[in-house]
Amino acid sequence: MYVIIMGAGRVGIALAELLIENGYDVTIIENREGDCSRAAMELDAMVICGTGTDSKILEEANISEANFFVAVTGNDDTNLLSCVLAKKYGAGKIISRVSNLEHEDAFKEVGIDKVINPELTAAGFLEKIISRPNVADLTVFGKGDAEILDMEITNDKINGKRIHEVSPADDYIIIAVYHGGKLKIPKPDDVLNTGNKISILVKKGTFKKASKVFTGK
Repeated sequence: MYVIIMGAGRVGIALAELLIENGYDVTIIENREGDCSRAAMELDAMVICGTGTDSKILEEANISEANFFVAVTGNDDTNLLSCVLAKKYGAGKIISRVSNLEHEDAFKEVGIDKVINPELTAAGFLEKIISRPNVADLTVFGKGDAEILDMEITNDKINGKRIHEVSPADDYIIIAVYHGGKLKIPKPDDVLNTGNKISILVKKGTFKKASKVFTGK
């Protein structure tokens, strides 16, 4: 998986470190020379000194091959324009930080996949969005000790099983099942089928294990 991050500030560097640790190929785009030099020294990643609002810089970063483009500078105008260009070049999922929440609708209107406000731009939160493509949404509890994850059952081995056969487990519990978009509190004898959307409460650090049960991936 290939990720381009625009912005080598605190969040951008921390996000890059997390992704590199998990085996992602990462390119950083940053227009401040000092931050470019620091990123090049600290990261095992390509660092391009320039701005994501420049088509030539995006082409140099092979934007059309990016699975994710993440704009995390503190400037909404810069983030918005770079995301529009990234979308034009055919980048995969596009994620942007927005500092002024009044601009959020404008970001969504141009087709940006995920808009994150400063309160949620912790690198760990962004890393989860990128590394968990099978999860529709997530909510982090307290100090991050547990999460609620929404996902669709795609593992054929779960098809036809009753909830008590798979939940609760040591690391997770099914807390909701959705039928026709309506939430249902699950009962032990309810039957699970592929295509069902569920919410599960998961202990910190056990996402991959729980996800594999229900998605097979």
